[in-house]
Amino acid sequence: MKRLGYLILVILLAAGCSRSKDVRLQSGDLIFVGIPQDYNLDRDSMADAIGDATGNGSLNLIHVAIAEVQGDSVWIIDATIKHGVDRHPLDTFLTDFTFKDGSYPVFIVKRLKDNSKAAQFAENTKRFLGRPYDLWFLPDNEAMYCSELVRESYRPSDDYLFENKPMNFRNSEGEFPIYWQQLFARLGEPIPQDAPGTNPQDMSASPLLRDAAVNLLTYSTLPENKSAK
Repeated sequence: MKRLGYLILVILLAAGCSRSKDVRLQSGDLIFVGIPQDYNLDRDSMADAIGDATGNGSLNLIHVAIAEVQGDSVWIIDATIKHGVDRHPLDTFLTDFTFKDGSYPVFIVKRLKDNSKAAQFAENTKRFLGRPYDLWFLPDNEAMYCSELVRESYRPSDDYLFENKPMNFRNSEGEFPIYWQQLFARLGEPIPQDAPGTNPQDMSASPLLRDAAVNLLTYSTLPENKSAK
């Protein structure tokens, strides 16, 4: 009986440790930025155009970033129009994604089910630092967009963890949003419909990932803010 009680205690302690690890951000975690479908974005923004083209259900995932944890500090490595491929503190990331009304989007943290190499994958991103943002959304150029950075960095060997799929820039009516029309007209290039690539919405659904019960805002030193409803 004593032995049984001891085994139960060990199991409970192990489960408690597992849960406590699950709520702490870890290097290599992926942070997805979600916009509620009914949230009023500027109709001429890239975020709105991405949501129109790749949105699924009530939450449109428009960005993905990589976490790097060093002691009590949290760094974000991602690719954005504002910074290109850059490493910056968490608070910079949160400020960049704050809406005009002062609210935050929805932040979803996902973790590789096999997390043994996640920290190394996060380290891999640093070889791309300084590259410009890929406004062309094309593979095999020096520029990179957010989910492309993840795909190129999360490689255990010559293989990729995350697969390419034909990219879609059309909205639910089958039309190209005005943002994409204007952007690629300025670039002097056709919209790369069906070119191989990735997007945050599809990447978040990868069977290689699981949800991590991490509240990203608890790591911030910014004044308390609310997520968009």
